Amino acid sequence: MEQISLPVKKIVAMVLAGWCVLASAAEDKVIVSENDTAFNLDNGIVSAQISKQSGNLISLTYKQMEMLDAGGHFPGYWSHDASRGLRTARITVNPAANGGKIGEVSVKGVFNGQRMGGRTGGSAALDIEIRYALVRGDSAVYTYCIFDHQTNYPATSIGEARFCAKLNDSVFDWMTVDSNRNMEVITAYDWDHGTPMNMPEARRMETGRYKGLVEHKYDYTANQFDVRAWGWSSSAKNVGIYFINPSVEYLSGGPTKFELCAHRDATFGDDLTAPAPPCLLNYWRSSHYGGSVCTITTNEAWTKVIGPFLIYCNSAQGHDKMWHDALARAKKEERAWPYDWVSGVDYPVKNERAIVTGKIVVNDPQAPDLKTRNLLVGLTAPDYLPTFTQSFFRFGRGNSGPPRPVDWQYDAKYYQFWVRAGADGSFKITNVRPGTYTLRAIADGVLGELDLTNITVAADKNLSLAKINWQPVRYGRQLWDIGIPNRAGSEFFKGDDYYHWGWYLQYPKLFPHDVNYIIGQSDFHKDWFFEQVPHEENASDTDGTGHGRSTTWSVGFNLPETPAGRAILRLAICGEGTRQVAVTVNDHPAGAVTNLVYNATINRDGIEGQWSEHDVAFDASLMQAGTNVLQLTIPAGGLTSGVMYDYIRLELAPPVTSLSENKSFIPNP
Repeated sequence: MEQISLPVKKIVAMVLAGWCVLASAAEDKVIVSENDTAFNLDNGIVSAQISKQSGNLISLTYKQMEMLDAGGHFPGYWSHDASRGLRTARITVNPAANGGKIGEVSVKGVFNGQRMGGRTGGSAALDIEIRYALVRGDSAVYTYCIFDHQTNYPATSIGEARFCAKLNDSVFDWMTVDSNRNMEVITAYDWDHGTPMNMPEARRMETGRYKGLVEHKYDYTANQFDVRAWGWSSSAKNVGIYFINPSVEYLSGGPTKFELCAHRDATFGDDLTAPAPPCLLNYWRSSHYGGSVCTITTNEAWTKVIGPFLIYCNSAQGHDKMWHDALARAKKEERAWPYDWVSGVDYPVKNERAIVTGKIVVNDPQAPDLKTRNLLVGLTAPDYLPTFTQSFFRFGRGNSGPPRPVDWQYDAKYYQFWVRAGADGSFKITNVRPGTYTLRAIADGVLGELDLTNITVAADKNLSLAKINWQPVRYGRQLWDIGIPNRAGSEFFKGDDYYHWGWYLQYPKLFPHDVNYIIGQSDFHKDWFFEQVPHEENASDTDGTGHGRSTTWSVGFNLPETPAGRAILRLAICGEGTRQVAVTVNDHPAGAVTNLVYNATINRDGIEGQWSEHDVAFDASLMQAGTNVLQLTIPAGGLTSGVMYDYIRLELAPPVTSLSENKSFIPNP
């Protein structure tokens, strides 16, 4: 990275403007300065200005260019800030005391009966501390947020929670999420003059290079476990700005969680015109794709440190070079985690953490040649009930009854530690905080998950687990299956191109007679659409606001003889927009899944929302020797009110006197 000395006249100007300069201006050394309203961190390469009122990042310059939307009210902000509490603003690491190596500042709001809010995060009865740090010679600013609930605070919950940066629209025109979303983006003019579609975040472009296409901010979501560096760059100025997560331990939802990460701001005005700057987001709790839960009860002591993560600036000739430089920096930061310069908060350093190792062997007698792929192993909190009643925490619109248990997919309250295991099942989870965990494992090709409770991790004591045998649940002999159990619909038709608005409008054109799948003949890559949605019959509907008729998909299969016993249809679902799926076998009702919970995966153009399995048991005598037809029907409704399947399997269990004889068998959960 280019080395730039801080000009002496800049220091003079800062002094004249009322800034108190706390370190010398030697080349690349960090300088912390402050006035009555703001801190400034500067090392001659980047300069960051932080509000003492809120903890917002109000300016970030690199190569003498303002990187943020400095004219906006919130250029860079945490959803929950310190502005409503009893505030303290201080220098937590003074570069004058370490030779200009590192500087850090803090803005903290202490709960005083007035709930802490912010830009979009709602309010919470918490102490909130926001910190920013800068290292000598670096082009990255670190930021992190510490949430603290004291035992004398009332019950509370955390709403939408992220760090958002709104960028300088005159600089940035290119967005990179991954290899599929690496592109020049629409302009603010294009967005402001677009035609609204079926949801506020979607507009059809009437101008620009994407004229005729629909822009939808959810087309740019990504799996947070795999995408660690994402951002924007400039075609004209050859600079980039990226968010980098060195760890995902502080994020919610584990290794399958998709989140918004970058888009042009979808600001809404009555006249459709409003500033729409480029956005970068780092979510740690949201309602997207099923959401996550962070609830704290009265008198509960709880704290969580989100970050530190990087706001990384770089420069190179070409967008791909800048992106790959950011990816390389992400690897470097992952190796450096946890940072030894973080102090004064609940953040164990490396020698206060542990390494957990082991080997998982999948033993499935019905799949003796199974080679597990993408084996993900994690240490998470045990399942628990949310401690603060609110309708969302029942996980669904209009749901009634008691809250559901929170598993790792929904958890934002506690830390999670996940790794991708080796091909032989060996895993090594590093930097684990001390605590008691449940070991989890999921893998492509395996339906369900492994969980092993009461794994105790002690500080600075590595833990080697004995070989773990994972025998997946089988209720009986497998008759057939469709898809790959991988917690996503990506293997089905168009599932590799899911991230575009309006596939539900294309479905009746692609499958005018709906899906008719024949076991042993059809190919799920081509013959099974990635989402089952109501069948739109109005060909003039181009904005997605219409309704469709009920949709029935058929699965034909042959049996050599009439079976006896119980059949169990196992439906693994990763996208839920309807409340039920009805099942018939040879035109006879066989049951239904009736407890589906909306997770917005279809209408937000996703491929992998919160995953669940729903088993429908029926008398095997509904089937017969020869040809059989099983049908799945979703009701009429809005065009996104369907389901997205991960995997479907039909099993045949022997007759039992009562269902309780099969301890693992829970029909229609």
